[in-house]
Amino acid sequence: MDLEKVLKVYIPMTETAFYILLSLTEPRHGYGIVKHVDKITGGRIRLGSGTVYGTLGKMQKQDIITVYSDEKRKTIYEITDIGKKLMKVEINRLKELHKNALKFEGSFYDKKSL
Repeated sequence: MDLEKVLKVYIPMTETAFYILLSLTEPRHGYGIVKHVDKITGGRIRLGSGTVYGTLGKMQKQDIITVYSDEKRKTIYEITDIGKKLMKVEINRLKELHKNALKFEGSFYDKKSL
C-alpha cells in the first residue's frame, strides 16, 4: 500500500494504533508491545491481546510493519519506512493540537473560580 492511502486510513490515528507504533522504536514481540504501552501510559492504556494482534495484522497487510521470527521462534514486529513516515505525520498533527490547546485553554476556565 502506498503512503497516501495509509495516511487516509490512519490519520487521525487511534490511541491504540499510535501507541503500538510508538512501541516499535525497537523491534518487539506482541507481549513486549503490551508491556511497553502499559509502562509509557502509566497503566492508563492496557491493550488486550486481541486488539494488539488484530491491529498488527492490519498494519502488516498495509506495509506499516514487518514481521519475522527471532532465534527463539517468537514473532517480532518492526516498523517499516512507511510506518515511520506515518508516525512523523501523526506526531506533527499532535504537536499542532498541543500548541493550539495551550494557546486557547484559558478560554475554558471560569475566571471567577481561579
